Amino acid sequence: MPGRAARVVGTVRVVGSGLLGASIGHALTQLGVDVALADASPAQLRLAVDYGAGRAAAEGDDPAIVVVCVPPDVVADVVADELARFPRAVVTDVASVKLEPLRELRARGLDLTHYIGSHPMAGRERGGAISARADIFTGRPWVVCRDGETPVADLALVEDLALDLGAVPIEMTPEEHDRSVALVSHVPQVVASLLAARFADAPELSLSLAGQGVRDTTRIAHSAPELWVQILGANASPVVEVLDALAADLREAADALRHPDAPGARRAVAEAIRRGNTGVERLPGKHGQRRRFETAVVMIDDRPGQLAQLFADVGDMDINIEEVRLEHSPGAPIGLVELSLDPAVLTSAVEGLESRGWRIASTSD
Repeated sequence: MPGRAARVVGTVRVVGSGLLGASIGHALTQLGVDVALADASPAQLRLAVDYGAGRAAAEGDDPAIVVVCVPPDVVADVVADELARFPRAVVTDVASVKLEPLRELRARGLDLTHYIGSHPMAGRERGGAISARADIFTGRPWVVCRDGETPVADLALVEDLALDLGAVPIEMTPEEHDRSVALVSHVPQVVASLLAARFADAPELSLSLAGQGVRDTTRIAHSAPELWVQILGANASPVVEVLDALAADLREAADALRHPDAPGARRAVAEAIRRGNTGVERLPGKHGQRRRFETAVVMIDDRPGQLAQLFADVGDMDINIEEVRLEHSPGAPIGLVELSLDPAVLTSAVEGLESRGWRIASTSD
């Protein structure tokens, strides 16, 4: 982003200098935007400033846009304060739930003409200003919740903010947003946490067999309970709806496996797996594509330079790596690199790598 002109003109006030707030500050500061940071915690604010996410907000600031980056349970309070303090500014927030704060604000009878709820679908397992990165929004959806009273210029300013951060603006109603994140974000968090909780008392011998599959399905389980209690509570109804449907599916699968030789039992299990295949294929991949890639798993020695050499060899063959995953083999000094490739080049890639001395563990072809 450095060297590119910013779309947003004027000061951007960021309230809350944790992971998202500081990341917004870093990205905009790189574009030369004046970022004024505010935070209820003086220590958190100083840390974000020290890391270069912006300057401390000052009296006399006249921001063009205010971005509220605070926990869900105080979003409505902070948005209301910012609307009153800066009546000419556009105020948006990045909370992961959109309907509940809007209902609270409407119940207070506030003029919400210049308020636009939004939500970047981005983040990290670790929080705080120390974990902030300017690139965490790049290529990620940024939901913008407009309504019929939203001025065009205000909407454009929020969308310009998202574009400056490298995100992809998507318009939704608050209801559409909350139902969507319940399905693709909030329920996956609950499922990952509940699955990972099964490991708490598991034998060490069992856990020694854990591979990339279980790590993939539980990666987000390492999240802050305090934050997720707020998120799930604010979006409880859509989350419960998905959880109830998932619980019914689990009961059906469990019933089939209790009597695997009963008529229809194997079909029930097979259909559950097949529906999962269908669902995964619908997920957007690289650049929003719904293309299916083939994979080649390459064995590499656990020593410096191996991964760089593998990428260099693939590049020399003029083959593009669409996605990559790395797994260490438990108890062995080797790693497994899963390369996702265009199906048209899989065979030539495997042959080329083998001719260069690489060991191919498996392919999806």
